[in-house]
Amino acid sequence: MIIDIARQIALKKYSGNFSFDYECPAELILLPSAGISGKVKVEGEFEIYEDDSVGVRLKVSYLLCGVCSYCLEQASKRVEYENDILYLTEDDGENYSYNGFKIDLTTAVNDAVLFSQPQVLLCRPDCRGIEIK
Repeated sequence: MIIDIARQIALKKYSGNFSFDYECPAELILLPSAGISGKVKVEGEFEIYEDDSVGVRLKVSYLLCGVCSYCLEQASKRVEYENDILYLTEDDGENYSYNGFKIDLTTAVNDAVLFSQPQVLLCRPDCRGIEIK
């Protein structure tokens, strides 16, 4: 999950694409009794600007599986999330920073997984919850 910025500049390649699968740490899943089935698919593109900042468009997609938050039946949801990120060579407290040579996307991907999760996981959109008879 590294973009070698110094190499890209040496090759006079100031933009590009990336794609990889990521094994997400289980502790990033916020919903109880839920998990990611398989790996997180990460895709994106980057552009290196004249001031050495780097713009990254990041897209993550994964299958979240677990129990329905309302009725406790099995449930799953395909999650897709896109985010535009700016990497700077100096830490400004608002953007991601990098050392001027290589960008490690791990933190941004972990943040994308955290931000993308639904607050509830439903077995179907019209689930009414546990029915007591």
